[in-house]
Amino acid sequence: MTALAAHKTARAYLDAYLRELVAVGNRSPHTIRNYRNDIGDFLRWLEEREREPLETSRQEFRAYLGELRERGMAAASMTRRTSTVHGFYKYLLREGATSRDLLYGTALPKRPKRLPKVLDTPTILEMLAAPDTTTPAGRRDRAILELLYGGGLRISELVGLDLGSIDLDEGRAIILGKGSKERVALFGTPALYALEQYLAEGRAEFVAGPQTALFLNQRGGRLTARAVQTMIKRHALAAGISQDVWPHLLRHSFATHLLDGGADLRIVQDLLGHSSANTTQIYTHVSRAKQAEMSDRAWEAVAEHALEKPRRSSWPRLEQLRAANAIEAGEEAPKRKHA
Repeated sequence: MTALAAHKTARAYLDAYLRELVAVGNRSPHTIRNYRNDIGDFLRWLEEREREPLETSRQEFRAYLGELRERGMAAASMTRRTSTVHGFYKYLLREGATSRDLLYGTALPKRPKRLPKVLDTPTILEMLAAPDTTTPAGRRDRAILELLYGGGLRISELVGLDLGSIDLDEGRAIILGKGSKERVALFGTPALYALEQYLAEGRAEFVAGPQTALFLNQRGGRLTARAVQTMIKRHALAAGISQDVWPHLLRHSFATHLLDGGADLRIVQDLLGHSSANTTQIYTHVSRAKQAEMSDRAWEAVAEHALEKPRRSSWPRLEQLRAANAIEAGEEAPKRKHA
């Protein structure tokens, strides 16, 4: 079998693998596209070296990862690439295309621990107040911002909302999250009010025909994730926010502010739709880091006060001693100097 024929065979397995992920794993089109790109890149790398994909080795895969590192690929992207390609080779083993897991023992690249960035409460309030709610587009944008922050929604979940997904009486929405898993997202009075305003005096201005989508664009179609990203950056600039702002930043802020307010980790996990509490745990580190920073500032203020206080209180006592010594020596008491 030639290397080219073997490559085509590997490609056929890849097509079947991706079809299975769509049918059984409920993976999104975006995820499938990433899987195809990641696995396809490794297959091309093998083809260029005339290596058989169904007979590759862990050593070859490590050499491939080394080249990715030299190209400057981020650790997080390399971790995803490793996991994705290894998942494909586990599939090949299940299908009998290989006699063993060819990549068994490949360690995931270590990812640097980075805490999610968040916006503080005053900045969030400035962001929410940025849209001009006297216009239909402003009412729509305000409702979007309130839901992203007040409900902790992912951008894909937000743009996928239909009119029937929202229950205004209960202040909740049925969300179709990752892996097509349904969950209930709760939102408070500000988001509820913004949604009511948009539905009463905003959405109708965008309707151009039968459409179930909750959030519409100027042509009456479903609003896209890219359009929401652009809108958020525009309102952030209008609010005078200098740092980069993106949709998931509002979700990070939602989780962190809940924990700052004393919310239980399990409740936050459910609201975010995380399958594992370990994923939610990262926000406790953000909350603790913020608390530690506030504590440091408080102690610095206490220390400064403590250092200043003895100096201020010692001067009157020192002047009294000097005056007493002068009187005993028959001299005129020194006059007190004013700053």
